Amino acid sequence: MGCAGSTPKVDENSKKLKKTKPWKHTQAITLEQLTQMRDEFWDTAPHYGGQKEIWDALRAAAEADLPLAQTIVDSAGIIVSNPDMTLCYDERGAKYELPKYVLSEPTNLIRDG
Repeated sequence: MGCAGSTPKVDENSKKLKKTKPWKHTQAITLEQLTQMRDEFWDTAPHYGGQKEIWDALRAAAEADLPLAQTIVDSAGIIVSNPDMTLCYDERGAKYELPKYVLSEPTNLIRDG
């Protein structure tokens, strides 16, 4: 038995998280509309496959700052294929695709006031 520290398999395949690149929605939207789009996505996402626990972890990571998001995906065993979290896999190989609008705000977001 080697005494070298063993690293979890996830670290080999998973990328370090990075902020989503700036993006523009097809039309300017308000924060309220963005929130509604996000809620609808998270409500329906588990119905497209994958494990509910992973979807819950992805949502928590998407709504957290980067260091916390990294901790969440690492502890949930999520393999991050795209550093901005738009494409992830769980340890069983199930695919999880996240739209940019759940990860960051568009450049054309209408701010009240």
